[in-house]
Amino acid sequence: MSGLDVDLGRDFNDNLTKKMEEILSYLQSQGCPEQIHAGVILGSGLGEYTEALRITHTIPYSDIPSFPQSTVEGHSGALIFGNLEDRTIMAFSGRFHFYEGYEIDETVIPVQLIHAIGAKKLLISNAAGGINLSYNVGDLMVIDNIIRPHRRMMQQSSKWHWNMKSYSDIAFTSAIKLGLTVHRGNYLYVFGPNYETKAEIHAYRIMGGDAVGMSTAAELMEATRLGLPVVGISVITNAAAGITREALNHDEVKVAASARKEDFALLVSRLIIEDWV
Repeated sequence: MSGLDVDLGRDFNDNLTKKMEEILSYLQSQGCPEQIHAGVILGSGLGEYTEALRITHTIPYSDIPSFPQSTVEGHSGALIFGNLEDRTIMAFSGRFHFYEGYEIDETVIPVQLIHAIGAKKLLISNAAGGINLSYNVGDLMVIDNIIRPHRRMMQQSSKWHWNMKSYSDIAFTSAIKLGLTVHRGNYLYVFGPNYETKAEIHAYRIMGGDAVGMSTAAELMEATRLGLPVVGISVITNAAAGITREALNHDEVKVAASARKEDFALLVSRLIIEDWV
């Protein structure tokens, strides 16, 4: 696998570089594809998207040397290779979060791996809480930009470039062509794992946040730094604190994500097949 000699694209420390080499070597030993067309990172409750693929390899994260483990309910924790029409896809069913005890650099290992195996594009999804009062549970939102209230704690924040706009345009246009109702908005990243207070949500709305979540921001930043075309899609799986009188819980997130899975799969598959240039 050519990724063994890959330029990681920034100053990874020696430990993380060694981990990447071990991961790539293991995938090579398992006969995984040496080149992929697109990578997909699937958020809470969205792992069923892989049913759209003709799966060739399913590898539990626990089998991969030096690979982080997903501990969150709703994240199955498997690396899946498959085909969509004539495109080879690498999908991460489950991700790793800062609040699980991983460093920010470790949470972006999937992005580094997707880049190392030569992907032409990356699709990142998440389950998010709706901040914008016009959003409803089950809505899809194409991420136009991100807000990082705690950006000083994100190690990459001093060295990144933001060039998502044209890809957001493509995703939004594709959704409209498919007849899907989608929003475009700002994704506000928080560390978690607890849900936000009513006061915090009020403040985040004033800041311009449309949806809030505990992942994705670092992954988008890493992809843009590497020059990897990327689209982020949020499924609004719950109303953020203070918008309704209902208490927030993770079961609600999984149910809402499942209810919109067909539209989500339709949009992701369309974006994989389409040319973005």
